[in-house]
Amino acid sequence: MTALLIVPIAIVIVAFAVANRRPVVVSLDPFDPARPAFAFAVPLAELLLAGLIAGVVIGGLAAWMRQGKWRRAARLAQARARELGAELDRMRQQTSAGEPGKPVQPRYTPRLTIPPPAA
Repeated sequence: MTALLIVPIAIVIVAFAVANRRPVVVSLDPFDPARPAFAFAVPLAELLLAGLIAGVVIGGLAAWMRQGKWRRAARLAQARARELGAELDRMRQQTSAGEPGKPVQPRYTPRLTIPPPAA
């Protein structure tokens, strides 16, 4: 299924690269276009493919950074689930080790207080 999408795209990219082999001058000097301080010649296909690759990498990094809070929340939830699973295992062991029908004493004391009804 993936090959049905990737193979035609690869054919188009190869055809584009073969058709655009002539070098173009890339100048990073906006003040003197006739004699730029920094310029280099590169085939047009390489320039566009490098731009495409840079865009994919930058987009991937941006998405990875934006999803950081979700990865952190998932790690915390997973750690909490492990803690609760271990506590459940301990409670099951206490229940099976004790007498059947005898309630297991909680490890904490509830702090719930109910105020007396108003008269």
